[in-house]
Amino acid sequence: MTRPLSPEALSDLVAAIFAAAGCAESEARAIAENLVDANLTGHDSHGVIRVPNYLEWLRNGTLRAGQSIAVITESETLALLDGRYGFGQSVGPQAVALGIDKAREAGIAIVGLRHAGHLGRIGAWAERACDAGLLSVHFVNVAGSVMVAPFGGTERRMATNPLAIGVPRPDAPPLILDFATSLVAEGKLRVALHGGKPLSEDALIDRDGRLSRDPRLFYGPGELGEAALARSGSAAIRAMGGHKGSGLSFMIELLAGALTGSGCCGPGPRTLANGMLSIYLRPGAFADGAAGDTSAFAAEVESYVAFIASAQPAEPGGEVLLPGQPEQRNRERRRAEGIALEAETLAALIEAAEALSLPAETIEACLAARA
Repeated sequence: MTRPLSPEALSDLVAAIFAAAGCAESEARAIAENLVDANLTGHDSHGVIRVPNYLEWLRNGTLRAGQSIAVITESETLALLDGRYGFGQSVGPQAVALGIDKAREAGIAIVGLRHAGHLGRIGAWAERACDAGLLSVHFVNVAGSVMVAPFGGTERRMATNPLAIGVPRPDAPPLILDFATSLVAEGKLRVALHGGKPLSEDALIDRDGRLSRDPRLFYGPGELGEAALARSGSAAIRAMGGHKGSGLSFMIELLAGALTGSGCCGPGPRTLANGMLSIYLRPGAFADGAAGDTSAFAAEVESYVAFIASAQPAEPGGEVLLPGQPEQRNRERRRAEGIALEAETLAALIEAAEALSLPAETIEACLAARA
């Protein structure tokens, strides 16, 4: 691990990289802030380790800079949008903003987004809805990214297909549930490949049915960056929770991929893209009595939060954590202490910056700005 870096300086470096790669400064900054925020929350798998991938996708046309959503169909409570293979950090906020606006007016909104670039940590979009006072549910698939074996199988047939749910709380941090339906997110394999936190012993399954924790069985031979892009190994990621997680992942493919028109992850070659089906709910639309009075809902949420948190810990000195609480604590700690990256991840960032002819002082400023 490197010494902790300043989040602001790291964001500056990543923004400079994408600006040099051809993105407008506002888009480059949005990409950087989204990735660095993932690192802040402790989800390094969705943080700046993704920069080399994004740059490669931008070079080969899988990702397109400067895109805005196209409206395919729209009503008071529904919208189907096309992201035109733009950066998820650009088209994602546009889709979420439309869903928020509709739900504020109608009480509910359903938004389908197809052909979006990598949308990053999906919990970030649930957080945006919570900031607007809305509940939200987000189903996401990845066309062109076959990585996960279905329950009972050994071959790759599904993507990691995350689910995120956000519930706002008037006087407390929101409740954010955000997880991949695979046993581990693909980015966590990449973190392990780069020398970070190792995988669990049963994270992968090879074609002969043997379980493994070795990320090279998934990525195949070669240099770290090349292997991470190729994903040419023989092993597959396992679905979480046995048949339950596998079934949930299967249904997310249909909701986020088939229903939105973004496409499921197989069969056959598909252009790499995220599909996302999002549901937004305004609590006031479900209130009894006075229109818009959400006090009963808020009180019930807090009552249940207290009930859950009061459960006896399974281990001495432990505690029962709420959805989103680890991310909140990580964000506070890493803002104060800085973000420590795996040495290989930092080296890849520096290599990308140098390949784009960024001034040495820009790179050095990030390395010098320790938290």
